Amino acid sequence: MRVDIRLAGFGGQGIQLAGILLGTAAAVYEDKYAFQTQSIGPEARGGKSRCEVVISDNPRDYPKVRKLDIFVAMSQEALDAYLDDLPSGKILIYDPDMMVRHPTREDIKIYKVPATKTAYELGNKIVANVVMLGALVEITKVVSREAIREAVKNGVKQRFVDINLKALEKGFELGEKVCSEN
Repeated sequence: MRVDIRLAGFGGQGIQLAGILLGTAAAVYEDKYAFQTQSIGPEARGGKSRCEVVISDNPRDYPKVRKLDIFVAMSQEALDAYLDDLPSGKILIYDPDMMVRHPTREDIKIYKVPATKTAYELGNKIVANVVMLGALVEITKVVSREAIREAVKNGVKQRFVDINLKALEKGFELGEKVCSEN
């Protein structure tokens, strides 16, 4: 078993944290191996941000993404830059409220998750990454709900645990909803 995941957006959206939480859920709270790499544009906040997570059952697996299975896009720039890297038959999860142009590929599975809008409804835009993470877990089952909950509880600052757990639950709900619509 091997799953190659790319999360991308712009600096300040918590892309790196989302990848770290996902890798932690797999490696610490489930019996899997996870490798995580990241890159942030020189502009930092507002510039390109990308995080890749490989989840595998092989401890000697190649630690970098070879062939994307799942692509999560949280900005138009990320969608434009990386959509062509997603092979036919794979999964795109994106935030429609952060896009000017929506993807039209018919050879991939596309899930629209309004993570930013939901984060604003929760009263804190900075949890959009965790909303998206909850949806990703629900849609793909790459890790269990329990594992990602534990990773969030132990991976964010204590004062933000409650809002992040609420965001995660909303993400699970959105994931269920988009799966039933597809």
